[in-house]
Amino acid sequence: MSTPFGRRPTLVLGTRGSKLALCQSEWFQSRIHQVAPEVQVTLRKIQTTGDKIVDVPLAKIGGKGLFVKEIEEALIDGTIDVAVHSMKDVPAQLPKGLEILCVPPREDARDALISRDGRRFRELPQGACVGTASLRRQAQLLNARPDLRIEILRGNLDTRLRKLKEGKFDAIVLAAAGLRRLAWEQEITEYLDPAVSLPAIGQGALGIEGRSDDHFVHSILSRLNDPATHAQVSAERAFLHRLEGGCQVPIAGYATLVGDDLTLEGLVAAVDGKTVIRGRVRGPSREAHELGVQLAEQLLARGGDRILRAIYGTA
Repeated sequence: MSTPFGRRPTLVLGTRGSKLALCQSEWFQSRIHQVAPEVQVTLRKIQTTGDKIVDVPLAKIGGKGLFVKEIEEALIDGTIDVAVHSMKDVPAQLPKGLEILCVPPREDARDALISRDGRRFRELPQGACVGTASLRRQAQLLNARPDLRIEILRGNLDTRLRKLKEGKFDAIVLAAAGLRRLAWEQEITEYLDPAVSLPAIGQGALGIEGRSDDHFVHSILSRLNDPATHAQVSAERAFLHRLEGGCQVPIAGYATLVGDDLTLEGLVAAVDGKTVIRGRVRGPSREAHELGVQLAEQLLARGGDRILRAIYGTA
């Protein structure tokens, strides 16, 4: 078991065991080696609830943190020192004693369409079957193309691609970042414009989590943080937190930064895509958190509260 205090020669990095998770963790392992070559970093694979349940839609499993809970427990009990997450999987509220210590530079945040016959989104045939594991994507795709038939698609990236090639879907939608990190960009038929499919909160970014009192890990990870990505993700996560949303609720948010000017676009949608409430705020990056809360309040006042109550069954 590791100790949260003081300098030490080794760190244990916790990760899910999927091909993508290992790719991301090995990349970050190499970044730690660049800034702290004297520290040996080992990987520990941890299976999460989301990994264990692969035949049920995530929205029906319930709860938050399906892909991070067991990893966070390992952080709390000292089994690991650092956790590498896909930020879009991390709930807005973290357990006491843990925090996101580092957000490296973001990959492409967009959604990607992969079709069997090379047709783009607008070219898919009437009633085409599109696979996705995300209610956020489902709502937006149906809003743009009500004729589509959306089917739940679970599994790792290679599993999802195999199901497409086996003819079970006409097209599938995945996060572009994962495909790019695995060097599978050639599979992408079309990058979906955020006007069609606004990304998930934190999509394309990694969240590096650690213990709040681990000053040694703080000192290393602070050198790997990207301030621009951190500001963008902070705005998006403040938006999600104010909406009290989980990773699978039809909530989307995407921040962009030009100089010190941060623009945050967000939406709340009904699952069937018939109602989408969308908004945008803009301000200095130092006010990222406040901008996220401001946009959430705006959308709630315009009817987002009614949508969320209906989804949560509290209407």
